[in-house]
Amino acid sequence: MIFLRRAAHVAVLALVVLPFTVVLAGPAAAETRKRSKAEIAGRRMLAQLKVARPLSIRGYSREKFQPRWENRRGKCSTREIVLARDGKGVRRNADCHPVKGRWYSPYDGKVLKHVRYVDVDHVVPLSYAWRSGAKRWSAAKRRAFANDLKRPELLTVSHSANIAKGGKGPQSWRPQRRAYWCQYATSWIKVKRHYRLFVTRRERVALLNMLRTC
Repeated sequence: MIFLRRAAHVAVLALVVLPFTVVLAGPAAAETRKRSKAEIAGRRMLAQLKVARPLSIRGYSREKFQPRWENRRGKCSTREIVLARDGKGVRRNADCHPVKGRWYSPYDGKVLKHVRYVDVDHVVPLSYAWRSGAKRWSAAKRRAFANDLKRPELLTVSHSANIAKGGKGPQSWRPQRRAYWCQYATSWIKVKRHYRLFVTRRERVALLNMLRTC
């Protein structure tokens, strides 16, 4: 009789434990989702960045990165080169300034047909770079950063998107188009890795979340 009672007790425990085990399997299974090659590459680069608290904004000004738009090819400044690179059917006057063209803003998906609606954005804003380590750079290095045509730091976007972004990081601002999050996070990480700028904890989490869309 005692043996039968113990057997019944074990059976009841099995019924109680089994559903609990199944519930636990749910989140674990979700974490095993397949990551894209772009996400894996982005996560690897991000893992190479130092995590630290932001530096003080004290002492920052755009002049610390001057000339922000250097003359690179004759009369053409960095800004004018980027506008010609990113636009279609771009026509420039004798001073190299674009007077006609068509530009696509990947942040918000707008097609812009006049240069007055277009800005050249620093993907990692100058003020944000300052607080991420650029504060300690030489003037020459800051100037090179502000005019970098090799890394994905300069991008033609709509004026409205550029104003909305300001000097914010990915934890405070993301492109309106979710489809661009992967590229935006990857570009941000590449720039920071090349210049050995650090990231904050919140910034790192935001970048990881955007990489999940790759």
